[in-house]
Amino acid sequence: MQRRKFLSLSTLIAFAAMTPVQLSAENYRATKPDVWTSHTVDDSIKKLYGTRTTIQEGVKLTAPDVASNGGAIPVDIKSDISAKSVALFQDANPEAAVIVYTVHEGGIIDYSLKMKMKASGTITVVVEGRDGKLYSANKTLDVALGGCEG
Repeated sequence: MQRRKFLSLSTLIAFAAMTPVQLSAENYRATKPDVWTSHTVDDSIKKLYGTRTTIQEGVKLTAPDVASNGGAIPVDIKSDISAKSVALFQDANPEAAVIVYTVHEGGIIDYSLKMKMKASGTITVVVEGRDGKLYSANKTLDVALGGCEG
């Protein structure tokens, strides 16, 4: 009798371990569509967070000084801030918003991505802290002739 209870319990545990866990993340394109049609970085930040005021500290943004290929610019974002979200913006393309990540509690901000810019400009990253403050970093870079087709 004990063996059957053990086997049924182990089957239940195995099934629970194989059941996919659904993570919750906000769909910013659906909840804040104006962010994705804004043409300036300040306007996009305002539409996403309700304010343009940021603190220029606590965020490390790394990108090349000169991008030889505007179609694949490597960008690294790091921060130790306890955050709710991380957003990336640029001022060279018609729409300023690039991406917004939801950061779950205890999540680590250490992202690497490639983005497109059709011309030289400035990249801005904003980290929304769990303390309600916005932290940011900027990086100006030159895109070699050819832009996204480079």
